[in-house]
Amino acid sequence: MTDVVLRFTAVTRVFRSGDTEVRALDEVSFEVGAGELVAVMGPSGSGKSTLLALAGGLDAPTRGTVEVEGVALAGLDAATLARLRRDRIGYVFQDYNLITDLTAAENVALPRELAGVRPRLARREALDALTRVGLGELADRFPDQLSGGQQQRIAIARALVGQRRLVLADEPTGALDSETGEAVLEVLRAQVDAGIAGVLVTHEPRYAGWADRTIFLRDGRLVDSTGPRTTAEQLLGGRA
Repeated sequence: MTDVVLRFTAVTRVFRSGDTEVRALDEVSFEVGAGELVAVMGPSGSGKSTLLALAGGLDAPTRGTVEVEGVALAGLDAATLARLRRDRIGYVFQDYNLITDLTAAENVALPRELAGVRPRLARREALDALTRVGLGELADRFPDQLSGGQQQRIAIARALVGQRRLVLADEPTGALDSETGEAVLEVLRAQVDAGIAGVLVTHEPRYAGWADRTIFLRDGRLVDSTGPRTTAEQLLGGRA
């Protein structure tokens, strides 16, 4: 695969508490390229959240390697890793994580200002990101003045602002009705088609259908990697 943005190589993550050992991920390997959306599915406790935390540098593997744009995250010092997460990796969560006292534009601009970008330029970049998700006209609204779907699109804009290359979405449609969820996935799909790499954790086959590939986890192991909708539904139903 050319222009690989995210690569897992034989990644294992073990959590220990006293004499208890939990293998959250076990020898997982996969890649995500620029312009590709990969859905991650599996039952509760299968390792989806652990995978996303490792992909974003929020956790480190027990064994194996996680690379973003060819850089092994485990080899970075804390400051460099924090800068990479802030500048190159965007996150979209189920509960939006917007700051209620900030407008849409201010929420989106915040990561850029924290990166040292001047406020005027940060706002211009925020307005561009909001326009890309179809909310440019709502830039000065506060979160509580917006619908759930609009808030989630703001969260996507925040994940895309600046020079982000990888977007990690953790059940971004979980708090939305099906129609609004489809609209949010359409926005995410469009941004991936524009050149970013995306990882979508979801339990819904219809949302996995927006992805180029679906990887399925069970008990921490990658048990299959497929095309979108049909085979994802078969896997959930327990059929090969």
